Amino acid sequence: MAAMMKKKSLHTTPPDGGWGWMIVIGCFLVTVCTRAVTRCISIFFVEFQLYFGQDYSRTAWIHSIVDCATMLCAPLGSYVSNHVSCQVGIILGGLLASTGLVLSSFATSLEYLYLTLGVITGLGFALCYSPAIAMVGKYFDKRKALAYGIAMSGSGIGTFILAPVVQLLIEQFSWRGALLILGGFVANLCVCGALMRPIHLREDGAQSSLKQELSTNESNNSTSPSTKCSPLSQDCSHKSLCYCSQKEYSFLLKPNFIVLAVSFLFLAYGCSPPFVYLVPYALSVGVSHQQAAFLMSILGIIDIVGNITFGWLTDRRVLKKHRYSCYIIAVALDGLSCLFLPILNSFQLLVPFSVTFGYFDGAYVALIPVVTGDVVGTAYLSSALGVVFFLHAVPYLVSPPISGWLVDTTGNYTAAFLISGFSMIFCAVLLVFVKLIKKIKSRRHTQSVPTSETKQEICTNGDLSCPATEEHKEV
Repeated sequence: MAAMMKKKSLHTTPPDGGWGWMIVIGCFLVTVCTRAVTRCISIFFVEFQLYFGQDYSRTAWIHSIVDCATMLCAPLGSYVSNHVSCQVGIILGGLLASTGLVLSSFATSLEYLYLTLGVITGLGFALCYSPAIAMVGKYFDKRKALAYGIAMSGSGIGTFILAPVVQLLIEQFSWRGALLILGGFVANLCVCGALMRPIHLREDGAQSSLKQELSTNESNNSTSPSTKCSPLSQDCSHKSLCYCSQKEYSFLLKPNFIVLAVSFLFLAYGCSPPFVYLVPYALSVGVSHQQAAFLMSILGIIDIVGNITFGWLTDRRVLKKHRYSCYIIAVALDGLSCLFLPILNSFQLLVPFSVTFGYFDGAYVALIPVVTGDVVGTAYLSSALGVVFFLHAVPYLVSPPISGWLVDTTGNYTAAFLISGFSMIFCAVLLVFVKLIKKIKSRRHTQSVPTSETKQEICTNGDLSCPATEEHKEV
């Protein structure tokens, strides 16, 4: 036992390999079983609409609720990972998600699907998604973007493989049989959870110092117990928990994180409708069911290329300092491609859209955890990702129904896709505007401080890609 503890203490920095590659494989499979399966729910859209005889808006709530529940409960996934274990969280999430899909195969109404496919499955995905992503950040530093690119490509590969498979399952076994089989497939999340071996890093000193501060405070107060503690709880465990939580989420007050968080609201609103309505839109312009499913497959495979190539490129020394700018460019181009979607009215024209949208979607998705980690630091990455995905919840919930309402009202998809594209472009413009303001302030401060302090001042007020260290906690 002592040897094991000693071995754990040797990980003063991320190993950038070793068991870390198994963590990448585990996270890859988690994204396949969560994000890819969520995307493929759009293939059930027409089946649900015809079977239950409902309009676009009411049917779209199914996809919205599962996405919303996944993101809304992401902080819960981070909490379980931080205070129990990542393995327990992912295994529990796998059981919940699988149960939700199996129960959905017995649905008799849309409201039933809202609960089983939406809430239960979404909660299960939430317990798996953010902890798995955070684990990759703990095992990698120098090759972090590449590791995230490979891990996050699971959503693209999964979509590429699952889209035609799900369509085939629906044709062979009906939508009920397809959901039942997907439930068994998603149970593999339990296997993924078993791969998530915990690691202890020097950067996790935030947690260690937390314990030291708590023990110091408790020893100082040992002679005079706090009156706030109940007689049944003299160890003040609730006070310690509050103190830990306060430190754990201290990054929420950083201006850099606040701006990034606001931008995620617009990004999340814009990115969801194209995935939900690409297949229905393709069917509405005369594309066959198999070709429409193939468009999702193309989007998925190109998503992989975006994940891995952008991850590899932004790990290069030339671009590593400009990952934040690369993220902005990817978001802007993804939004721009949505603006052209309403004029693409054939399979041959929709293929280029799937390629373009899929590539830049994979590119920025791979950089979200990297950019977030650059802002808050590795020690707080799990908690920060929980908050980031939580912010995606409301836009994911409302954007598909709003788009569905626009389709029902206008009789076409133009307004829905235009609002989606402009929302993503606004996200990029907001980040560019803030970046320009920070550069202007950085230049003014550089001119006003002595030369010896210039380097520290630039790090404090400059690019968001500046690593999160003790020197710029003021950011």
